[in-house]
Amino acid sequence: MSATREPITRFEGPAVAIARDNIDTDQIIPARFLKTTTRAGLGANLFADWRRDAEGTPRAGFILNRPEAAGARVLVAGWNFGCGSSREHAPWALVDFGFRAILAGSFADIFRQNALKNGLLPIALPADIHGPLVAHVAIRPGAVVGVDLVRRTVRLPDGREAAFEVDAFARECLLAGVDEIGYVLAQEAAIARFEAMR
Repeated sequence: MSATREPITRFEGPAVAIARDNIDTDQIIPARFLKTTTRAGLGANLFADWRRDAEGTPRAGFILNRPEAAGARVLVAGWNFGCGSSREHAPWALVDFGFRAILAGSFADIFRQNALKNGLLPIALPADIHGPLVAHVAIRPGAVVGVDLVRRTVRLPDGREAAFEVDAFARECLLAGVDEIGYVLAQEAAIARFEAMR
C-alpha cells in the first residue's frame, strides 16, 4: 500500500535534545505498544518509559513533558540513534509526535532506512558540529533549527550552516512526499510509454 505524507523541502522549527548515546528502538517505542498496525496515536507513547513512571505519572523533568517540547519538529540526539531492533514503529512514533528530522552523530543503519521510508529525515552531523549543537539545545530547548533538504543543509541556532548527505532516491521521495510505491506509481505514464515502445 502506498503512503503519501507532507513533503520535506525546507522548514524550520523548535528543537529539543535527548543528549544520550545508543538510544535503541525499545526506548523510542517500547514493545508493549507494537500491537497496532496503524501509525496514528503512537506519538503518545514515544519514549514512554522515560516520559512516565511505573504508575503512569509524567516525569516533570523529561524534555518531551516540558512546554518547550510543544510543536518541536527537530530532535537532537547523541550517537548511534535507533540501534536495537528493526521495528518500523520507531519512526512512526517520532513522526506521529511531530518530529520531521532527527539530528545525531550517527544512526543505526536499519533505523536510518526505516526513517527515510516513513517521512522522517535522519541527519548525521560531524562531531565538531554535533557536540556543540547537543549542548546548545539541551540548555535551550525550543531553539530554532532550519532544515533544507533541497540544498542539503542544516541552519544551526547560531546561524551557521552545516551540509549533510542523504541517499538520492530517498531524498526524491521525501521531497515529493511519497513512499517508494508512490514514487513508482507517479511514473505510470512513463512506464506506459516505455512498454508501448517495446
